[in-house]
Amino acid sequence: MAKRDLAELKIPASTAFIPVAKRVAVTLGGQLGLSLVDLDELSIALTQACDSAINAAKNLDAPAELKLNYFATNRALVVDVDLVSMEGHAMALSARPVVEIDAELQRLAYEMIRCFVDDFRPEVEPRTGHVRFRMVKYLAS
Repeated sequence: MAKRDLAELKIPASTAFIPVAKRVAVTLGGQLGLSLVDLDELSIALTQACDSAINAAKNLDAPAELKLNYFATNRALVVDVDLVSMEGHAMALSARPVVEIDAELQRLAYEMIRCFVDDFRPEVEPRTGHVRFRMVKYLAS
């Protein structure tokens, strides 16, 4: 399966920038031939994934940003969402009180993402707080 990099986007870990990430995904998905329904579903999943990563950033000891990589294969559009520390800061959990993330709400968020994309793989590193999500939306045959 040939991988074709389409775009990389870095945005502050703030909900105000989620529409930018969605716009890029919808534009690229449209160019690849995703249907309007698929584009809407991808947009919903990406909103939830970004929101989950932003919530995880609240427990980090440094400013964070989201790095989104968009790439295509022969059969799909793939979007990776990575929570990364901003330039010059090591990613580590904060010494401040931990912002409690309700495990049940997080599970529901992941299940919602799974409803709207064809493949969803969350990765959470408990020691550093690093969060990465991969979402795949297959192209119609």
